[in-house]
Amino acid sequence: MFSPHEAVGTALDVAREGLEHGEMPIGAIVFDADRVLGRAYTQERALRRRIVHADLLALLQADEALGFTRPSGELTLAVTLEPCLMCLGAAITLGVTRVWFALESPNDGGVELVRSWAPPTELAFFAKPREVLGGIHREEARALFAEYASGTGPVGMREWARSLS
Repeated sequence: MFSPHEAVGTALDVAREGLEHGEMPIGAIVFDADRVLGRAYTQERALRRRIVHADLLALLQADEALGFTRPSGELTLAVTLEPCLMCLGAAITLGVTRVWFALESPNDGGVELVRSWAPPTELAFFAKPREVLGGIHREEARALFAEYASGTGPVGMREWARSLS
């Protein structure tokens, strides 16, 4: 449905929506061969909660759209920031086979941990993604984090965003 460049570009569009609402510029989409099953931006300010990451929210939407039916083709998660371990765990549970992201998150990204993880052999459906690509639209994502860092968000989050930009 999307190339990595197109998918992460769409996630960046979603992130810009979030930034317009004062949220961190993290956007995500989940899609299969036929359709986008989930799209979201991080909503910590709006919902006043912490476990409302863009990728997790998009994965929850995809899970609701699919129920127990199979996706048409591979499930892909495209996001503007390297997923954390929680979001990668949710992606694995849903059956995501490809993860594409813009910007690496060296302090809390989960990609290296998942790469070294040995899934249980007795649960064949519980497998790590076969493809993980980072650095797609990296500079655009950095620019969004720099914009967020100069805004009015919580000081600690602005400092974290500055470290990414």
